[in-house]
Amino acid sequence: MTASHHGLDAAIVEEIAAAGRFAAERGWVPATGGNFSRRIDARSIAITRSGAAKDRLTGRDIAIVALDEQTPAGVSAETPLHVARYRRVPAIGAVLHVHSVPATVLSRLQVEEGELALYGYEMHKSLAGFTTHESTLRIPVFANRQDTAALAEEIERRLGDDTVVPGYLLSGHGLYAWGTNMADARRHLEGLEFLLECHLEERRLMR
Repeated sequence: MTASHHGLDAAIVEEIAAAGRFAAERGWVPATGGNFSRRIDARSIAITRSGAAKDRLTGRDIAIVALDEQTPAGVSAETPLHVARYRRVPAIGAVLHVHSVPATVLSRLQVEEGELALYGYEMHKSLAGFTTHESTLRIPVFANRQDTAALAEEIERRLGDDTVVPGYLLSGHGLYAWGTNMADARRHLEGLEFLLECHLEERRLMR
């Protein structure tokens, strides 16, 4: 199977392109890194192709992928990670992956513990389900693997259906965040990135 961009709704293309510009402006997707996807319907998603510059995405940089078929050629190598989330949780409408410095560094530091625990930040309330800063936010951390299909299976076994935090870290790779729609996913991405940046700065100051 080969990926196609034909039939992509212009509004979906613009949602993904806007997410790319949003991340690029913040320095979260250097050197064509990162990938972005959006659910089309119960059976398919739109996702960025491999090697696309995220600050200037067009319809040709975005492919339609069926959730019940093998990953086609030409899409991001991380497509199985996106597909696995959509398959597992039908309520997910968008998944965003970035390579920010805080996410990349902290994921390496915390991979042995398997999570990064944050407490006391007001920005916890930017995430669905969190209503107070007096809470502990536990972001799962996974070791990275080149076999992304196997990695996706490993991640889904641990996350299950009811992930409390709408995101996870891959060691040396960055952050994945999702939401019921693109606006939610972008809010969760921005909130988590802010929290990661704060935590990394705290570690610096406490040395």
